[in-house]
Amino acid sequence: MEYSDSDQVITVLNGAVSTRVVHHPDRSFAFHVTMDLVKGASFFKQKPPLHFHANQDEYIQALEGKVGLDVEGKEVVLTTEDPEFCIGAWVNHRSYPLEPSLQDGSKIVRFLLSGEKSRSIFELNTLFFENWYKYQDEMLQLNKGISFIQVLSMFDAGGTYVSLPRWLSFGRRISQVMGIVVGRWLGGLLGYQPFYRKYSTDWDLACQKMESSIFQRHFAQRLKTD
Repeated sequence: MEYSDSDQVITVLNGAVSTRVVHHPDRSFAFHVTMDLVKGASFFKQKPPLHFHANQDEYIQALEGKVGLDVEGKEVVLTTEDPEFCIGAWVNHRSYPLEPSLQDGSKIVRFLLSGEKSRSIFELNTLFFENWYKYQDEMLQLNKGISFIQVLSMFDAGGTYVSLPRWLSFGRRISQVMGIVVGRWLGGLLGYQPFYRKYSTDWDLACQKMESSIFQRHFAQRLKTD
């Protein structure tokens, strides 16, 4: 992990979440994430959706405070004494800061988040997280709800899919197909983009990725501004 004074910092949710983009030579992306439990008290009450990544392993390591993981229905609590935790591809999971009463007095949670390199165009990377974080932030500021089709579109672009009930046979494959058909195909026809210029630092990369789908390539307007 390499830090620099020029590292990009993504701050959302009224300063509750700050993500420093750092360089890791062996990973597709690497973030130093800081969560302020006081500023984000109302937001952190709701856990993020269970999901899985089809093309990459994901890694998380606690640096301060306690990080909760829901991994295939079992809670794992990471502390600063624990080594890096690997979440394998296709594993249903979600991560969240433990509530303040379980934090041993800490009001700040920090952790490292990274993902393995992938040759798939549908991968977790900084572009994906920029758009996902900033979309949520904008909806919060505008007091609007999150669009399910928009979520599927953005998730699919990052090779990520919403977890379905565990009792459902072939649930992961069904979810992946749903992400492609509803998020990528139908979403593209209805105007839902996986990446938006106003959220993206590397718009050229976003256009390259959208050009790979006949349903999304019309969004790849390099000279267009939102």
